[in-house]
Amino acid sequence: MTINSSSDHVRRPGGWLPEQQDDLEEWIAGHRERVEARGDDVPLHPVIVEFQELIASDPVVRLYMTEMIEQVPKSKPYRKRHLTSVDQMLRLINEVLTMAPEFSEGGMITTPMAAILDWTMGTEAGFTAHRDPRIVAMFRKILDAWCVFLTSEDSLYVLNNSPAGWMSEKARKVVGMDDYQHDPRAEHWGFTSWNDFFARRLTSTSRPVAAPDDDKVIVSACESTPYKISSDVQRQSRFWVKNQPYSLQDLLAQDESVDHFVGGTVYQAFLSALNYHRWHAPVAGTIVRAYLKDGTYFSEADGEGTDAVDPTLSQSYLAHVAARAIILIQADDPVIGLMAVIPVGMIEVSSCVIDPEIVPGHHVNKGDELGYFQFGGSTECLVFRPDVIDQFALTAIPQPQNPKAPLVQVRSKLATAKS
Repeated sequence: MTINSSSDHVRRPGGWLPEQQDDLEEWIAGHRERVEARGDDVPLHPVIVEFQELIASDPVVRLYMTEMIEQVPKSKPYRKRHLTSVDQMLRLINEVLTMAPEFSEGGMITTPMAAILDWTMGTEAGFTAHRDPRIVAMFRKILDAWCVFLTSEDSLYVLNNSPAGWMSEKARKVVGMDDYQHDPRAEHWGFTSWNDFFARRLTSTSRPVAAPDDDKVIVSACESTPYKISSDVQRQSRFWVKNQPYSLQDLLAQDESVDHFVGGTVYQAFLSALNYHRWHAPVAGTIVRAYLKDGTYFSEADGEGTDAVDPTLSQSYLAHVAARAIILIQADDPVIGLMAVIPVGMIEVSSCVIDPEIVPGHHVNKGDELGYFQFGGSTECLVFRPDVIDQFALTAIPQPQNPKAPLVQVRSKLATAKS
């Protein structure tokens, strides 16, 4: 059965899912065959059993879960239907709970749960389901269960020298391992788990802080690709519509600081699968508040229509609804004053982990570490008050039409503040 054969326009940049639709569908088909070959006697993880029980007992949840599979996505041109039932989908997810992502030169599936749920994320019922608090809460439990595996020694099996291993010569070159702390002589390079490898640290000489003694120079908080710069940002906007304007009270989760930023500037950039996944202070200053905000995990911006398949086109929307950290810093430079760093976790185990010392009253130097993402897709926002930014560095200017837009290195110059 051909659902839609015109898949050549699909774009999934970032390395989380393959850019080519054919590669994605090939992986889903292979995963389905592996699960079916193992049969129905494979025990289900307790969290999957709990989800089954919720679906069986709650008719609205059952409606959403069933319809998001039965409906055909408008924004994702699949050649055929790979998901056939709720029970089958849960078994596909159950298998992932004991898997870690493997390396591949082409068609890499870095986020297997997003691959399984990709069909559902593009249907009308799926847009609703992935925002429903009951369903979101269950996916949070599933992702937490997977995070336990990814943080265990059992997940180290993908750190090897095989073509699908992250220690292969090709993977080492693609990742740029020479920039990261690791022991080439140690088993698994000395990493204790997949998550330990994913959140690997830079060497002491990698990514030096730009202008460390000049408080006017603002540096990049993450290793990321510029997505959008918006000025005169409003307190409340319709962030779910086409082009997704920023809505400060939603972006900042109703934080009491919102009034300081009305009319200000938001800079947003997204991280790719192979990027460095720790966040650093863009300015020197004192921590005012630092906390986590729960949110969605597999929701997309349906206001983008057929373009919702491109994750970069859901970035602004996701910054308002996805799980994220909110870190407020009172900069040493009085012109910068109060600013916000908002790392946003998306899809999979998109846990934001704030470093223990990042508490109110703690002073950070420009470039100091603030926290990190555990496994998952990610984006980040920096929020500034009005009349703070003099100019952004040329590398920080978004290039939406350039598929090879340059990466802004962490701790490199991002912008300068006014005098």
